[in-house]
Amino acid sequence: MSQFDVVVIGAGPGGYIAAIRAAQLGFKTACIDAGVNKAGDAPALGGTCLNVGCIPSKALLQSSEHFHAAQHDFAEHGITVGNVKFNAAKMIERKDAIVTKLTGGIKFLFQKNKVESLFGKGSLKGRNGDLWQVEVDNKGEKTVVEAKNVIIATGSVPRPLPLIDIDNVNVLDNEGALNLTAVPKKLGVIGSGVIGLEMGSVWKRVGSEVTILEAMPTFLAAADQQIAKEAFKI
Repeated sequence: MSQFDVVVIGAGPGGYIAAIRAAQLGFKTACIDAGVNKAGDAPALGGTCLNVGCIPSKALLQSSEHFHAAQHDFAEHGITVGNVKFNAAKMIERKDAIVTKLTGGIKFLFQKNKVESLFGKGSLKGRNGDLWQVEVDNKGEKTVVEAKNVIIATGSVPRPLPLIDIDNVNVLDNEGALNLTAVPKKLGVIGSGVIGLEMGSVWKRVGSEVTILEAMPTFLAAADQQIAKEAFKI
């Protein structure tokens, strides 16, 4: 049974940074993560942020901003363009390439800093003296490692709504919204938080009719309210 000074459960921005720093400080470190790539055929480090969150959404925001600028803003700079066309599938392809490059970068950093990467779902199984026993479940194939210290950095998952099944065809979570290969004619976004506004902005710029639905009286509630008010004006 393998023993470590530190085992980190989760390889998102919290987990992979913690694992690398622990290794740099001289601790024998492992990081457990169950993330897979878009094709589902290989592990992918980086958690929600790198795979289906912050990074891909910023890639789509940049692409859609370029398209919108070509349509509406270039002329005032003295730049005349012809019939500007948009290719949603090509935008998604670029986003996927960025994600693959960055998740591969984390794998390289793990190797460079001698962090052992364990693929599967991690769970605490109890104590063995001074050591924690952590089970790694790789699609039914289970192994147990021991650690003096365990860092739990398991992140978050989308919260479903009652009576609505998320099929990522008509009802989308963040992952589905990041992988649309055609521009929807109409798009309803439930929630005026960061993710909702990013996805709404992307698809509005490229031609969707977007409606934001928010139950709370505030807009972009988690952000600084001065910034939120300016965003609301836009």
